[in-house]
Amino acid sequence: MKLHYRFAIASLILGIASLSAAAQNAPVKVQLHDAKGQSVGTAELSPAAHGVNIRLDLRNLSEGEHAIHIHQVARCEPPGFTSAGPHLNPDMKQHGLQNPQGPHAGDIPNIKVGAKGNLKTTIVAPGVTMGDDSHSVFSNGGTALMLHAKADDMKSDPAGNAGERVACGVIAKP
Repeated sequence: MKLHYRFAIASLILGIASLSAAAQNAPVKVQLHDAKGQSVGTAELSPAAHGVNIRLDLRNLSEGEHAIHIHQVARCEPPGFTSAGPHLNPDMKQHGLQNPQGPHAGDIPNIKVGAKGNLKTTIVAPGVTMGDDSHSVFSNGGTALMLHAKADDMKSDPAGNAGERVACGVIAKP
């Protein structure tokens, strides 16, 4: 009888561990809104080999290149979205994927919105995870995905001269 209970307990522990691992790997959907509270689309985050995949389905944006970053606070209060704080930067580096003293964990390559204001693409955020570490998009209760008015120059500290924050979405564990 004791062996049966040990097997049951071991199975339960393995099942809980599997559920925990599956939860960390489950995609997370983020709703993005502009300063007027209007939806500009969604982002779906999922683990990547090196970072986090962000599948974007965006609309009603201005044409051209835009910066996109992970900010450290899970708050998106319009109109300026300053409640999201600065970029996620647990290693206290300088901004920019091309900065020799950087990058921030929340730095991501620019996106390019088409003439009709729409974009469907998948990008990789190389400096973040979906785990329990300090680089996680779930750090400190969550983070925010931020779109900026202009392109990131990839080197200027603290934010790459990316212009105003034009859309924001809270990233939180489901």
